[in-house]
Amino acid sequence: MRLGLVGLGLMAGLLAGCKEEPPKPHVNYDPATPEFFVQDVQPIFRSNCFRCHGGMNRKGDYSMQTAAALMRGGKHGVAVVPGDPAGSLLVRLIRHEGAGTGIAPEPGPMPNKKKKLSDADIAIVERWVQAGAMMPADKPLP
Repeated sequence: MRLGLVGLGLMAGLLAGCKEEPPKPHVNYDPATPEFFVQDVQPIFRSNCFRCHGGMNRKGDYSMQTAAALMRGGKHGVAVVPGDPAGSLLVRLIRHEGAGTGIAPEPGPMPNKKKKLSDADIAIVERWVQAGAMMPADKPLP
C-alpha cells in the first residue's frame, strides 16, 4: 500500500512538471531565421494583432494569417519591407508614428484601442524586419 502511494506521488509530481508554458523570448536567436519569427515575433503578433488581423478578421483588408498576407499588407499598401523597418507600415504603426500612406482614412496607432507595445516588443519586431523578415514556409499561422 505504501509503495502505491509513493508511486502515485511520483506520478503526480511528474505530471505537474509537464505543464506547458508559453515560449519565452529568445532574443539571442539570429533574427534572420524563421525560428526567430516563431519564437519571438509571432507570439507578439498573436497576442496583440490577431484579434483584428488573424483568422477570419481582416480589418483594413489586412490579414496576418499567412506569411504572404502578412508581408503584402492591406488597403494601405505593403505592411513589411524586409530590411527597412522605417519603410514598413507595420513598424511605423506599432511605434505609434504616423502612417503616411496618403490613403484616407489613415490607419491609427496599433494595436488599435490597446496600450502601445512595450519598447522590448517593438525592438524585436524591428530586429526581425531589419534582418529580412524571415518566416517559415507559407501556411496559415496558428
